[in-house]
Amino acid sequence: MTYSLEDLQRFLDVATEAACAGGAVLQHYWGNLSHIQQKGRPGDLVTEADKAAEKAVLEVLKRHLSDHAILAEESGSIGMESNGLLWAVDPLDGTTNYTHQYPFCGCSVGLLIDGKPAVGAIFDPVHNHLFRAARGLGATCNRQPIKVSDTTTLADSLLVTGFAYDRRETIDNNYAEFCHLTHLTRGVRRGGSASIDLAYVACGRLDGYWERGLSPWDVAAGVILVEEAGGR
Repeated sequence: MTYSLEDLQRFLDVATEAACAGGAVLQHYWGNLSHIQQKGRPGDLVTEADKAAEKAVLEVLKRHLSDHAILAEESGSIGMESNGLLWAVDPLDGTTNYTHQYPFCGCSVGLLIDGKPAVGAIFDPVHNHLFRAARGLGATCNRQPIKVSDTTTLADSLLVTGFAYDRRETIDNNYAEFCHLTHLTRGVRRGGSASIDLAYVACGRLDGYWERGLSPWDVAAGVILVEEAGGR
């Protein structure tokens, strides 16, 4: 289904409100966690901040767009997808960083239209950075336009990647690629938050990003940021 720029602007405004609501919760709990649990795989953590931030995000989405389907990291699928619309929510992308007060995390709210990222808002609660984008409307950080870097060669690039939770059990764990590209570039970073990694690519702080084992909520908002900032 086709949506107008006015529709996309409305969706972007809702995504922004939702990401900021979740981000405010993350700011509240920063350094004040009391319940840190492991969801199953080593390193896959969930805290009261994840759950409270997701509740805040979902409240905003349901208040404005009650008929839209949602796929949220902690709550799973909510509602029936219709008209090609699906919200993908990661209330705290970078939970391990957050529990250690390592300042690299975000609240990510993205909208997929017919399976493709179309709208995204990511709020970095530590640095108060709000990244926003929608198809055809450009990309911004704190309401200022952003664009990807002009770097054209690996030799001049700074890349970022990550490692899936099953890296201890699978041979295809990204270690070889990490080492290989470290030799070909100025360096490869491991941020620990896919949405912030993509936001940094969108604003030119990093030149490229790759990772395996991701879910829609990890990348829905970040991908549209990169595309609207001139990347691919």
